Amino acid sequence: MYTFDSRIRYSETDSEGNLTLSSLINYFQDCSTFHSEDVGLGLDYLKENHLVWVLSAWQIVVRRYPALGERVTVGTQPYDLKGFLGYRNFWMQDEKGVYTAVANSLWSLLDTRTGRPSGIPAGMPETYGMGERLDMEYAPRRIAVLEGGEDREPVIVKKHHLDTNHHVNNQQFVDIALDFLPEGFEVGMLRVEYKKQAFLNDVLRPYVAVEGNRTVVTLKDTADAPYMTAEFTQKGVAAL
Repeated sequence: MYTFDSRIRYSETDSEGNLTLSSLINYFQDCSTFHSEDVGLGLDYLKENHLVWVLSAWQIVVRRYPALGERVTVGTQPYDLKGFLGYRNFWMQDEKGVYTAVANSLWSLLDTRTGRPSGIPAGMPETYGMGERLDMEYAPRRIAVLEGGEDREPVIVKKHHLDTNHHVNNQQFVDIALDFLPEGFEVGMLRVEYKKQAFLNDVLRPYVAVEGNRTVVTLKDTADAPYMTAEFTQKGVAAL
């Protein structure tokens, strides 16, 4: 288990003064990055060994969005590393130790020289320290694209969408998709399935479908192949 303490900043809040979903994702992403850096498996290690972790899937369940100034603890625990796949849980807790959000994630380890999957290096599981899987309800990884949706205005990838791997960061994909939610839609659960990387000047073509309390956003390339699909379930329906 790896944790760090923080406080909700003004720059992380929405118009109501509560933590945004995008900022929550950034907290989780930063937590796993801090973990890797602190155990010697961070960016320098990956670069030297021609490796990169690419996020394949998210499931994030939100009980509540902490308010400006609240003190929180953010944690992560890898619970399985096998083949080229890594499984990690995340959570955020308030000062009373109550979960405000929990998450599950699936990562793929790639060889940067070939772009193909790479086996987990010897000793990596022991260095990270494997733990027990978080007690939460696990949703399927695959997301069905709803019928009856509509295409929206394309989005061109800009420099601010990119991370140190020079592709669109997983949180930036979600941030783009959030713009297509119905007015007043508060996310209780997010599932994301990442299909392929997007790079500078790529054109993302949104396809948006709404069914009951769910909105599904698929970002596709110009040949209609998906970069990612995100399913947003309205708050008050998803539960921890």
